[in-house]
Amino acid sequence: MTLLSININKIALLRNSRGRNYPDVDAFSARFLELGVAGITLHPRQDQRHARYSDVDSLGRLCQQRGAELNVEGYPAQEFMDVVLRHRPAQCTLVPDAPDQLTSDHGWDMQRDAALLAPVLAQLKVAGIRSSLFVDAGISDADLALARQLGADRVELYTEPYAETYGSAENDAIWAQFADTAKRAQQAGLGVNAGHDLNLQNLGRFLQIPGILEVSIGHAVIVESLEQGMDSVTRQYLAIVQTAQAAA
Repeated sequence: MTLLSININKIALLRNSRGRNYPDVDAFSARFLELGVAGITLHPRQDQRHARYSDVDSLGRLCQQRGAELNVEGYPAQEFMDVVLRHRPAQCTLVPDAPDQLTSDHGWDMQRDAALLAPVLAQLKVAGIRSSLFVDAGISDADLALARQLGADRVELYTEPYAETYGSAENDAIWAQFADTAKRAQQAGLGVNAGHDLNLQNLGRFLQIPGILEVSIGHAVIVESLEQGMDSVTRQYLAIVQTAQAAA
């Protein structure tokens, strides 16, 4: 079963641009949950230019009250880890972002970053927080095995290469690479999530890949909601997920 998690960073960016709590991140997150999404994702970057560390507390309470999952993404700097371990979201997705990075654009280099990730994954395990590592399609079997050995529960496939080529002649080969990576990750004992630039047009095709446990979508949801309305867009995403489940 694929769960839909909505990334609320862009709502937080609008809030921060005016210096007060409008739009209200918690209120919009509650609306998404009321419409039927399974969880909320936020990615507080080190400069907190959109999602803030304080959002982890309030959204954690909201998700707990609604029986939903909170997924907190970010680079495992000490302040980030302190927040995650204090509030214990359902899932923590570790992303190799530089402090000034505009948006996530690559996965972990497992061989180079193993020494950094090992103690972080161990902390998450002790705290009972499901862990996920942001990875590129085409990651090797050895690196997937290392991710599992280090203690990761899941990987999140960085899907921008798929989204960028959607509708082009090369997309079939790229989709096949993602499908192969998902299969090999599952064989290595890892659950598979996905996210980045997925939208109403390309999500259905992507979910033909078996066994995707979660997709997190943020930027596209906000843009599409401006065009079509939040309720309509959210229901369209849920219908795509449900159609993929029925086909599986």
